[in-house]
Amino acid sequence: MRKLIIGTIAATVLAAASLPAAARAHVDLYVGVAPPVAPYEVVPPPRVGFVWVPGVWQWRHGHYHWAPGHWVRRRAGYAYEPAGWVAYGGRWGYHSGAWVRVP
Repeated sequence: MRKLIIGTIAATVLAAASLPAAARAHVDLYVGVAPPVAPYEVVPPPRVGFVWVPGVWQWRHGHYHWAPGHWVRRRAGYAYEPAGWVAYGGRWGYHSGAWVRVP
């Protein structure tokens, strides 16, 4: 009985801890400074079963920081839509990358 109670408590704590992370997964950000021009990035040769995610400027601590491109495992039936910045009337909005279902 004691193991069941401890197991239930542990499962509840883990489930509760995962909720804030899931809620922050697709947060958009708006800043008043345009991102710099993206540096030239050499794309490695294709890898079977993987998709290349291009690098992107990320906003951290009040400044842009370059996050280089990387490989992610391909998801059947989905296409990867890369992250990027879009101008919105004097502000710049960041949209995080996401997998989009392909019809």
